[in-house]
Order: sequence, then structure tokens, then C-alpha cells
Amino acid sequence: QVQLVESGGGLVQAGGSLRLSCSASGRTFVGYAMGWFRQAPGKERESVAAISWSGGNTAYADSAKGRFTISRDNAKNTVYLQMNSLKPEDTAVYYCAAGRIGTMTLFTKGVPEYWGQGTQVTVSS
Repeated sequence: QVQLVESGGGLVQAGGSLRLSCSASGRTFVGYAMGWFRQAPGKERESVAAISWSGGNTAYADSAKGRFTISRDNAKNTVYLQMNSLKPEDTAVYYCAAGRIGTMTLFTKGVPEYWGQGTQVTVSS
């Protein structure tokens, strides 16, 4: 069974940091772009960041640029999202996703092949 399992979410104070991890299992993800999406209560899902298999291409939402960093360790089959300078508006359920598609396609289209179950991030003011 293919699984993407997120971890690292929690409750943090504004200005704080969290590192989300997404561990993939059930298959290798050679050639897959991976990314992070989030959905806040009452809002549509939005793209946060995406990264190519090689790590050579990344994409970020404007709201994430300069604060969030996506990275991956293919040897560990894991993708990370380092989130710094967190704001209350970052509060959402964060989902990991993977697709054998281009990085920008994953980021803009938001139609991956696999989704994780999500991890809650809550930023207090």
C-alpha cells in the first residue's frame, strides 16, 4: 500500500518554527515531484510549495517565499517543509502530495497521484 505520512505539526506561537516531514512508503518515488498543500477552515485548498525529484526545481506560494523551505532526501524517501516566522494565517491542515508530473504542474494544478492524511498546524497570536 502506498502511503504518505506527515508529521511535525502542532501548536506554535506566531514567529515560531516547525518542520514538517512526509515519509513515503509502499513504492519508490523516482521521478516524482512532491509538494505541500494546506487547507484552512472555510477556505479552499492552496498550494504551498513543491519540489522536483532531483530537488533542482522548487515552487513556492507568494505567502511562503522567504519563510518556508521545501527539501527532500530521496535516500530516506522523505520530503520536508521547514516553516519559519509562522503567522496565524498559516494555520491549516498541511498535506503532503506526490505525482509523476512536473513540479510546476503539481504546484499549479494540484492533482497529485498520492495524498497524505494531513497534519494540523496551528499558529497562535
